Amino acid sequence: MVNGIERPLDLLNNSKGKEILVHLRNDRQLVGTLLAFDIHVNIVLDNAKEVSDGEVKRSIGLTFLRGDTIVFISPASTIASEKKE
Repeated sequence: MVNGIERPLDLLNNSKGKEILVHLRNDRQLVGTLLAFDIHVNIVLDNAKEVSDGEVKRSIGLTFLRGDTIVFISPASTIASEKKE
């Protein structure tokens, strides 16, 4: 058990209310605050923004993403710290 995470959805539960990065099947990336998710990994993001190469392309706002379109989800702070290096 690392950081209280025993199951995959535990990471999402710990990320509620925090900014996450979501990479979608069509090579788009969104950053936003995780509000909710379900067992299908459908997620709701607040203040969602489409990003490319670390730059915001457009603001989307409140959005729902279907779980079957998601490739991976990561805490946004991890990505931001890697870009600084």
